[in-house]
Parts: sequence; structure tokens; C-alpha cells
Amino acid sequence: MRILHIATLADWREAQRTGRYTTSTYGVTLADEGFVHACRADQWQAVRERWYADATEPLVLLVIETDRLSAPVVEEPAPGTSETFPHVYGAIETSAVVQVLPLDGPGARDVDASFSRLFLGELLHRTALACVVLTTVVALALLGEAVVPAAGWGAVLGTAAGLLVGVPVAVALSRRRERALSGLLPPDGR
Repeated sequence: MRILHIATLADWREAQRTGRYTTSTYGVTLADEGFVHACRADQWQAVRERWYADATEPLVLLVIETDRLSAPVVEEPAPGTSETFPHVYGAIETSAVVQVLPLDGPGARDVDASFSRLFLGELLHRTALACVVLTTVVALALLGEAVVPAAGWGAVLGTAAGLLVGVPVAVALSRRRERALSGLLPPDGR
């Protein structure tokens, strides 16, 4: 799952230097708050308007892959509301940040378009992975039925073999894509 965090460019650059992001929210550290505030795609603009409106330094939107975090992520309600937000109970490793989108300066107008591309790209990627698994299962089920036609056991064995082959292939493709995305981030985070 991917979550988002608004950061100052200075805090993000410090995290790149140390390998760990430890700012909870604007002007508050992880040590002060106990967790890092994050949000979902439908929440980041309201978070920026409410908590970062007075920010005078450049801001970036960190796209974080929760599977890469060593710290737990807990959905918790915001005080005085039933709306929940993801909270990361520990430092965010910079390797978990798969994309950095500028919110100020050059490229800032492209954040919505970039986020839409990110969302659609993720949707298409996951659909393609599902197709890989499904195609493998169907192909091996048909092969199994052709080889062992007795009482449908060939199709069952082929389906099982298709899952045993297709799922690891899809996982390997997904990990390869994640490594490639991580390698696309330049050292300055832009």
C-alpha cells in the first residue's frame, strides 16, 4: 500500500543524507510526537491547506511504500473526527520512499498530473500482474486437462501448478518494478 507525507525539502534532504526520515509533521519531530503523520491520496491537499499553509520553505510530497517500512503503520482517527489517517510508528527509511513530487517551485503544477499518472500506473501494473497469474493458471489447467483427462484431475493439478508458477512470477515482476522505481529518484529528491 502507498501512503503520502508532506515534507520540507530540507527535511527530505537531511533524510537522504542519514537514510531515515524523522519529522512527524511541520516543525514537529518523531521523538516529540511518537509517530510520523501520513495521509492517503484523497487527504493530502486538505492536510497541506490546514497544516502547511504558513510554510515558507519548499515542500515535497513523499510517496511511501508501506511494505518497505520496518515501522508499523496504524490507521487512527484524527482528534475530533471519525476520519482516519495512517501513522508510521518509527522512522521512515528513505528506501521506502518510491517517489518525491515537488509542491513548490518548478514542477509543482504537475503534482496532480503526476499523482494521477502514479495512480493509473499502479492500477495498470497490478492488473497486468493479475493477468500474468490468470494466464499461467488457465494455460497450465488446459495443459493438465490434456495430459491427465481422467475425472478432471488434470485441470485441478494444472490450476495448482499455475498458481505455484504464476504467483511467484508476479511477485518477482512486482519487486523488479519497485527496484526500478527506487532507482529513478535522483539524489536531490526532485
